Amino acid sequence: MGATMASPLARPRRWVQLTLVEGDLRPGARPRYSARWWLDFARRVRAEGACLSAGGCVAFYPTRIPLHYRSRWMGRRDPFGELVRGCRRLGMVVVARTDPHAVHDPVFRAHPDWIARDEHGRPRRHWASPEMWVTCGLGPYHFEFMTRIHAELMARYPLDGIFVNRWDGSGMCWCRHCRDGFRRATGLALPSAARLADPLAPVTRAFRRWRADRLFALWDRWDGVVRAANPAARCIPNTGGGAVAELDMVECARRAEVMVADRQARSGATPAWMIGQSAKAYRAVLDRKPAIGLFNVGLEEAWRWKDSVQTAAELRIWSSEMIANGMVPWVCKFGGALQDERWVGPVTGILRRHRRLDGWIAGAEPVARVGVVFSQPSAAAAAGREAGRAIEAPSFGVSEALIEARIPFELVHSGRLGPARLARFRALVLPNITCLTEAQCAALEAYAAGGGGIVATLETSRRDGEGRLRPDFGLARLFGASAAGPVEGPMRNSYLKLHPPHPVLRGLADAGRILNGLHRVPLRAVAPGRAPLTYVPSYPDLPMEMVYPRHREPGPPALVLRRHGKGRVAFVPFDLDRTFWEIRCADHGVLLRNLVTWAAGRAPSPVRVDGPGLLDVTVWRSPRAIVVFLVNLNNPMAMRGPYREILPAGPYRVRLDPPPGVRVHAARLPVTGRRLPLTISRGAVAVTVASVQDYEAVVFETI
Repeated sequence: MGATMASPLARPRRWVQLTLVEGDLRPGARPRYSARWWLDFARRVRAEGACLSAGGCVAFYPTRIPLHYRSRWMGRRDPFGELVRGCRRLGMVVVARTDPHAVHDPVFRAHPDWIARDEHGRPRRHWASPEMWVTCGLGPYHFEFMTRIHAELMARYPLDGIFVNRWDGSGMCWCRHCRDGFRRATGLALPSAARLADPLAPVTRAFRRWRADRLFALWDRWDGVVRAANPAARCIPNTGGGAVAELDMVECARRAEVMVADRQARSGATPAWMIGQSAKAYRAVLDRKPAIGLFNVGLEEAWRWKDSVQTAAELRIWSSEMIANGMVPWVCKFGGALQDERWVGPVTGILRRHRRLDGWIAGAEPVARVGVVFSQPSAAAAAGREAGRAIEAPSFGVSEALIEARIPFELVHSGRLGPARLARFRALVLPNITCLTEAQCAALEAYAAGGGGIVATLETSRRDGEGRLRPDFGLARLFGASAAGPVEGPMRNSYLKLHPPHPVLRGLADAGRILNGLHRVPLRAVAPGRAPLTYVPSYPDLPMEMVYPRHREPGPPALVLRRHGKGRVAFVPFDLDRTFWEIRCADHGVLLRNLVTWAAGRAPSPVRVDGPGLLDVTVWRSPRAIVVFLVNLNNPMAMRGPYREILPAGPYRVRLDPPPGVRVHAARLPVTGRRLPLTISRGAVAVTVASVQDYEAVVFETI
């Protein structure tokens, strides 16, 4: 959950962001914007950091830079400066927010080359505000003009940093600066939109590398200006996270003192636990640096109702997952005039509750025995919509299965598979991690040989680090199987025959057969031994009179289980994880749970929680306590928001196996301060939590 660091940006444990809009300053506006109200709100919730609108597309301070558009109703006021001074009086860390992605007509007339161009060379109007123009994220507007703005802000105000939103361009740009820069760097012409759709084309790979280099150079340029004014301050570009993030997260974390996960709210069929997934992805590269979770008070559907207000229950569950998974909460409000105040009470309660809990969790480290690998190169090799289905969906399926099984887990970046990092885990899951280098394959083999368990699915290691197809799995020796051809599917009306008894079939032995996955890789040279699962090939599903299997059983093996050194390896040559995510067959969730438990060899979790329904269980350790979070996801809107109300659940029996040499002497609920009766048996300790609303944190005090 982050540690106290030298940078002031790492210090705040609760952030507020006010994104001013021009209408806030309009004379006679109703409702009115009040800086005093916002400063009082920051005081009431005990916020320790503030992010305040400053400049870029609109300046909310009296800028002296020509062409830097000043808010039209600002007059002689300095709205940004008023807020900065007020936050400083409250002892808060302050960062300025800038947004360089759009400009007004005077900029276009003076510097048309600063504007993004489509493939035919036409300047791009803004898609939502057509009176404005979209800037090129890799050209002089960002590198020169925005650098001047950042320098001016740092010179005029006591700032701890600058947070830059929408800084990396708004889609592909074919302006002359991009065309000339790419050609100078690579000798190639900018690829067409059609060519870019092929993620493995050499020109596409070259463009991605060049674009990343330009963006990191831009980050370094802005950061240099910020540090020149205040050596402790930093530039914080708003960067994405997870497998589909465009910039290398490891490289981003190397530069960053903190990273902000801009996950403002959920939409569509996003599960309530998804913000926790983001927390794990950022923590996979940040180590002890803080991961900040940015959420806003409104709905975040595709149509972007930015002045809306979310239900109190939805705000509570989204922030609960954020806090339970180690993020520092950062609440964002768009527009300073309070048109709908229903968010104020819930957000105040969320942040005040976090403050009462924070003394136990600040500086804590996650305790998880299972790691789930994610891979940015694998997503890049798939690209577009297929990256979500082929790479993200398997990871989400594993996460859903582990949450349902109440097994805490961490995400592991494929670029960080060193032995020290992997040693903390009893088992690793590789959900269709298609791209692995030779060095990464060797690291995984060494991990298994030393006693670690591995569960891998479908095409894991079938491609090298650049996305090129190998003749066989890079981990064929580890899997005890070789690929006999490309992926087959979708498999229609296909099943898996179960061959009990075996631990991986626990809870399924009476099924006879279960659903197959949607896709599979045919195998050859499979290690000898009886497979607990074999394929029942597809057969017609209509007409009903013809629905019967055509092939003898047993078919080819659908699961390879073997030993590698001291470790256990389970290779699943079909998309068990993706299929579970897409169709939610309960049998698949049980099988995933069993495979992880078998591969771990011993208990995959230090905590056992007994009680009803769906919980996300996370475990944290600090020098004086072990904290177990129980996030109550028991709600009909758990997989499609927003929550209408919080439905209490319980009771829950929480049993903890403390680490060797650690003794638990008391247990409590830190928000209320209530102590819990503690039962000790054979080294384990247990308590009962009568009821959980949105979340509860059980503190086991240690000596």
